[in-house]
Amino acid sequence: MTTPGARPARRVTTIADVAQAAEVSRQTVSNALNAPHRVRPDTLARVNAAIERLGYRPDQSARSLRTGERRTIGYLAPVDDPFDPNPLMAGFLEALVDAAGAVGHHVLLLRPAAGEQHVRAVIDGVVAARQVDGLVLADVLPDDPRAAHAARVGIPFAAFGRTGPGLPQHWADIDNAAATAEVARHLAARGHRRVAFVGAVGAVGAADAGAALPWLAARREGFHREAARLGLSLAPAPPAGGLRALLRDPDRPTALATDNDLAALDVYEAARAEGLQVGRDLAVTGFHDTPLARHLHPPLTSLRLPLRTIATTVVTRLLAQLRPGTPTPAEGVELAAELVVRESSAGVAPGA
Repeated sequence: MTTPGARPARRVTTIADVAQAAEVSRQTVSNALNAPHRVRPDTLARVNAAIERLGYRPDQSARSLRTGERRTIGYLAPVDDPFDPNPLMAGFLEALVDAAGAVGHHVLLLRPAAGEQHVRAVIDGVVAARQVDGLVLADVLPDDPRAAHAARVGIPFAAFGRTGPGLPQHWADIDNAAATAEVARHLAARGHRRVAFVGAVGAVGAADAGAALPWLAARREGFHREAARLGLSLAPAPPAGGLRALLRDPDRPTALATDNDLAALDVYEAARAEGLQVGRDLAVTGFHDTPLARHLHPPLTSLRLPLRTIATTVVTRLLAQLRPGTPTPAEGVELAAELVVRESSAGVAPGA
């Protein structure tokens, strides 16, 4: 008996409805949802259009029982300071959630306390509870204990950052050397002939920083190699606190490339203290294109990381490990950063 005035229950759309609307079999719809690589692109587009039009939502609990998948990816986030958060990693997390959601997965954020024992405990816990299908790691070092322990216990994982030899190579990363080589070409095209590369490596010493953060060493080496090829004169990187002395030198560089946007901010402050105007007297470039870059005066030329492409690549490489018959690449993939040119490098070198 229906209560007077009650709204009739809305009929739930089924997989059969989608199949009928797309004029395919139920098995084809199932393949489109679970193994899209098996479906012809035109058929897949038709099925996806029908799913969107009808508002079909797969029964995830039934699918999990059938396939053993949880449709959940664990993101083992790097340790961060909530009062001084890493904007790059925050952007990657946003991109990861979107990339996972696009293929019907959720992201479970896992943040162990600092220390290898805490990392092992978190990984062991999600493996024992079967909470996730696999892990995504970020800010990865070659000897990263997260990657080593995930490989040891056999849980699939993919990484933003390069894993070391002997570990699974399901990673995506930026070609850091190629990115800073593009910066060198950009500055040379602006007429600069005396340049320098500064940042974390310059501040603490190339050997120390390169050993701890190999991507910083790659950025420095890529810039230096390309600057030498172009015949540019390279000023030595200043020691910590030595930026003002570098800019006061009669043979100072007319352009400074940095390995991160915060280092570029240090250059802005040193230039201002020495009476130099960035974008007119001195060209400056950054790396990461964080929101800071757009709000500096003048706005900072910087290298933008394709975080959405990285996240999609990492998710794809993780899910490929979960599906029998899906090829899994034996090597990681390097992606290009985009040079976003703004006013900080707009000036032409004096005499150019």
